[in-house]
Amino acid sequence: MDLLRSLPIGLYLEQPVTWLHRIDARVKLGWLISFMLTPIAANPAWRLSLVGWLLLLTVLTMLPFRVWRQQMGLVLIFSLLLFLITMLAPDGIKVPNQPRLPENEFALSQPIAPTASSATSPTTNPTVSPAIGSATNPATSAATASLPQPTDYQYVLVDHGVIQITRRSLELATRVGTLMFTLIYSTNLYLLTTAPEEITAGIENLLHPLRRFNLPITETVLTLTLSLRFIPLVLEEVQNLVRSVRTRAINWKKLGFQGSTQVWATVAERLVDNLLVRAEQIASAMQVRGFTTPDQHQVRWHRFRLRVWDWLALSGIVLFWIARFLWGGN
Repeated sequence: MDLLRSLPIGLYLEQPVTWLHRIDARVKLGWLISFMLTPIAANPAWRLSLVGWLLLLTVLTMLPFRVWRQQMGLVLIFSLLLFLITMLAPDGIKVPNQPRLPENEFALSQPIAPTASSATSPTTNPTVSPAIGSATNPATSAATASLPQPTDYQYVLVDHGVIQITRRSLELATRVGTLMFTLIYSTNLYLLTTAPEEITAGIENLLHPLRRFNLPITETVLTLTLSLRFIPLVLEEVQNLVRSVRTRAINWKKLGFQGSTQVWATVAERLVDNLLVRAEQIASAMQVRGFTTPDQHQVRWHRFRLRVWDWLALSGIVLFWIARFLWGGN
């Protein structure tokens, strides 16, 4: 069991180095934000086109098949299941909405005194109403239903007993499925082709103007870097503890529920202790090397410089937003 390799989502691919790896991290962050914001208030055609663009980008990146098959397979299956569940669920249009109070509560609370004219007039008899009689005439209803319709519009697309698919449910399922695929897979593709140090350095570079307002930008980015570096350590500790439990060949049936709970509680306690020890070791190593204040001891991992392909990618973001406002609106 290797947790570092069995969790394909969000892992950085060091080799092979593709053209998407060489693009500046700030430019890729701009594309990621664009993919996340453009589906808001967009039509279904634009949402489906985003899915197609992401699939085409994955193919053009020339990533190994084993990598993007693992990366895309789980997200695609989850999005398809969400699409089917939302499409088969009721759309909520026919839900009856009954008011809690009557429309004219004051009129109902006061009895109406009958008059002589109303008693003798046959039109005011509550049991005889020409309007209601004409509206509920079955011959009139059948004649209205048999009239030819001006268009072939149908709100209910599929109606087979329990399974009923309407235009509203299909549109809602398209929105939900494409939105989840776009958000998850675009973020995953960004993490796949961008190193964690590049991400944090790019965020620090973009947030550099906020230092004028005395905001702790460097401290925040340093904390983010340490947290990204600490995730593999957590997975390693979990992996070691699971392997230690498996090597002891514990008979879980004899232990029962209470005994199994005590064993896993002990494992969880040991995991927390190991993680605290690792965190203390990292803090001690930083103090020994003089990392007391991040403003005085900054490590430059990358020198940001926009090249030709970076400017082309930036111009592509502008064209992408123009296309969104021209063809993506409802």
